[in-house]
Amino acid sequence: MSLPSALSGLRLPIVAAPMFLVSGVDLVVSACQSGVVGTFPALNQRTTEGFSAWLDDIKARLAAYDENNPERPAAPYGVNLIVHRSNPRVQADLEVCVEKQVPLIITSLGAAKEVVDAVHSYGGLVFHDVTNRYHAKKAIDAGVDGIILVCGGAGGHAGSINPFALMNDIRPHYDGTILLAGSMNTGSDVLAAQAMGADLAYMGTRFIATEESDAQQEYKDMLVQVGPEDILYTPAISGIPANFMKTSLLQNGYDLDQLEHIEDASDIGAKLTSDEEARAWKTVWSAGHGVSGIRDIPKTADLVDRIEREYNAAKQRLKLL
Repeated sequence: MSLPSALSGLRLPIVAAPMFLVSGVDLVVSACQSGVVGTFPALNQRTTEGFSAWLDDIKARLAAYDENNPERPAAPYGVNLIVHRSNPRVQADLEVCVEKQVPLIITSLGAAKEVVDAVHSYGGLVFHDVTNRYHAKKAIDAGVDGIILVCGGAGGHAGSINPFALMNDIRPHYDGTILLAGSMNTGSDVLAAQAMGADLAYMGTRFIATEESDAQQEYKDMLVQVGPEDILYTPAISGIPANFMKTSLLQNGYDLDQLEHIEDASDIGAKLTSDEEARAWKTVWSAGHGVSGIRDIPKTADLVDRIEREYNAAKQRLKLL
């Protein structure tokens, strides 16, 4: 296993995943101040200029925190870039990331060597999310610093492979940093991910249900109320398979029986444009199977405190075996 030196001082081996229309400045800053990596998608800001302003705000707030807390500085932050021809802003947003020297870039829908080279030019890290060995190999060939295994049960655009299987398919052939994504909420889950061979836990859904997330209150409340059986994996919203809460789909007029028979994007026609997808995701709410462990909506700092207690307790239990 391998963890870059820039991430060696984390309080817990956790990255709060970048979530579309959910991860904003407050959540990123709160996560970093709590000792875990906070991230957000560049496209959560409507313009490149707005994105640049968000980065300035994050850097200023974290710098002020570090000045007042020299004994426990904030964790690094990261930005998710959609590296795909459907994203007309990718080059402009990348240039901003290079200018601001964003510590971590998370790439999706395309592992591009030119992006990796640009980020490496100032010493930044690039992690890439994958759902299978084929895309993992392409990312490794592009020179990324780490691979995010997005397994079955993860929120958002997720894969369908069991985390045990995907880890066993990738780790024997890759000694770089691996992040594991899919249904993790507790400190026990984080320790289990490490035991499987992961360096970092990639947690998304659990951080939606925090006070600082930009999700609507109704969205957060729904996460507390549903269970894993209430999650539907479908490409119907954007043409790429993702997990959504059935209650949310019903509220938006979708026929669940019809959706359950859609197996790929060809069944629903052309993929939505980025603007159309953004409008859909505002009211159709994603979540992973990890909703089974969400029963409250705490402050991010309180959540990380809890996860740390659970993590340490899980380590103590293992000593008794």
